[in-house]
Amino acid sequence: MLYDIRLATTYTYAAPSMQARNVLRVLPLNRTGEQLRLKGELSFDPRPQDRADWTDFFGNAITEIGFQQPLTRLTVNLRARVERLARAPQLDLSPTRPRLAEELAALRDLHADSPHHFLVPSPRVAFDPGITGFVGAILMDGATVLAAVRDVGRALHETMRFDTGATDVNTPPAESFRNRHGVCQDFSHVMIAGLRAHGIPAGYVSGFLRTEPPEGKPRLEGADAMHAWVRVWCGAELGWVEYDPTNDVMVGADHVTVAMGRDYSDVAPVKGAVRTSGHHKSRHAVDMVPLSG
Repeated sequence: MLYDIRLATTYTYAAPSMQARNVLRVLPLNRTGEQLRLKGELSFDPRPQDRADWTDFFGNAITEIGFQQPLTRLTVNLRARVERLARAPQLDLSPTRPRLAEELAALRDLHADSPHHFLVPSPRVAFDPGITGFVGAILMDGATVLAAVRDVGRALHETMRFDTGATDVNTPPAESFRNRHGVCQDFSHVMIAGLRAHGIPAGYVSGFLRTEPPEGKPRLEGADAMHAWVRVWCGAELGWVEYDPTNDVMVGADHVTVAMGRDYSDVAPVKGAVRTSGHHKSRHAVDMVPLSG
């Protein structure tokens, strides 16, 4: 699939900000054999005095901007064209969990994609007894890791309710799971916490989700904003696979990747500091338009 992607985010401040600096992760990634960014342009209104573009540890595209003049409004615009390649159906070549533990013990590499970075608690994902027990009751002795991913993801999809007003960006996974509702960030964090607690490496992916599904298919939840899903290391033979627990689907041509990390803190679209007072508002608009099959 070929997609044109447009993102517009506007921040409005009640009082002029005297200084602002932001780090953005919104440019789609290039991923060998899966995704190619044919073009991508990030613009700002007003234009920042300082701008730097670089790549972080996990390979995500970073744009850092800084302002010295007073700001009452900032608009971030992304225009990108991405070719998303459909994955072939996956054969289950993943090991059982005991065998997975042996494969992990044999790995000595700590490069960015090493599963060892995705086994332990991270800034936004702590182990929780409720989540650990829920996932433990789903995992079956002798099942493969890929089967576990599908079983856990499906159970979360059936147990939790998608609700855009139930949580915010700072809601801990334990709270969203306890209340059984949340958005894609919550579904993903809960699944990551549960899998890691049982020795299965899991990470967080942010990106865009096709807004108009193929004919005859239901519209997917989370398509009106940036989306999130989970990547899981399923052993040396199969490697990393990606699953969308919000929609109970394996990730495919409907998903375009922007950033990958341990949790939301590694992939947040916008981070930064603004010196101002009073209230501020933000508005987001996302379009992901398919151009061809």
